[in-house]
Amino acid sequence: MLRNNKYVLDLSDLQFKRVRLPWKAKLVRTILWFTASVIIALFYGTLVEKSIGSPKEKMLSQQLDNMKLQYSLVSRELDNTMSSLNSFRLSDDRRYRPILEMDSISDSYRKGGFGGVDRFRDLEGYTNSDMLISFRTRIEGIKNMATVQKESFKTIAERSVEWKREMDHFPGISPVSVNFRMGDGFKWRAIHPVLGTARMHNGQDFEVPYGTEVYATGDGTIIESGWNSGGFGNCIVIDHGYGYQSIYGHLSGIKVTKGLKVKRGELIGISGSSGLSSGPHLHYQIEQMGHAINPSHFINNEMSFEEYTDMIQAFASKSKFR
Repeated sequence: MLRNNKYVLDLSDLQFKRVRLPWKAKLVRTILWFTASVIIALFYGTLVEKSIGSPKEKMLSQQLDNMKLQYSLVSRELDNTMSSLNSFRLSDDRRYRPILEMDSISDSYRKGGFGGVDRFRDLEGYTNSDMLISFRTRIEGIKNMATVQKESFKTIAERSVEWKREMDHFPGISPVSVNFRMGDGFKWRAIHPVLGTARMHNGQDFEVPYGTEVYATGDGTIIESGWNSGGFGNCIVIDHGYGYQSIYGHLSGIKVTKGLKVKRGELIGISGSSGLSSGPHLHYQIEQMGHAINPSHFINNEMSFEEYTDMIQAFASKSKFR
């Protein structure tokens, strides 16, 4: 007996006979079965989709997570870039510019303004518009700061070249070895050792023996080399530029001629006692914009004899290859 077939007992002949449904009943039965199947399938499909999502949604969700991760990494890189720019700014403001005597760049100029109020209109209307606009704003700010810093370093580099030249020309060392004592300094003298009258001493004397080597205290051009009628005897005057001149008086010998360019540490003369001098010594004088200033402010008294000797030798080596 088949499981899907139905049979009934026919009492007239006492035999089981198969029940055959009308075709309409079969049709209705088939429709009901199909409808129930569709409803069940939709129910379970909806349930599964809500619980684990459709493949497309799952893919989109994964892409969104990846995008968030990428934005997180970009945010970290932006933070690192901003930190580097701030480090450059601090070096700029606290090291280079003060040393080079340059004005600092204002924060308002560094940050600057860019674009208008609608410059990010193309990023509006999205789910993550706020995040996109925030990133774009930070990137624009970094670009502006980087541009300003680049121009600043360019200006500093140009200034540093001139600053180095200025420092090379600056009369910044002792004209004789530091193991010699200093004599009379920049002061008013009640009695001049030769003239016997009160007179201003506009330089610094060095108590050096006859024949001591005298060196240029900075790069420059010899503008006077010979006898000085003002009392300095054999005298050398170097124009260092930038308003500075140095004077070396009472020499016994002169190693340079007028118009010659000299380097710091270069031998220019030999000490003596020429002119209005009461004994062997070197008179050293510095003028700025035509006015005599105290030379002791330009001399490092803490330098040892060995350090001074090494410095002069280094300058002499450099001058051979100029």
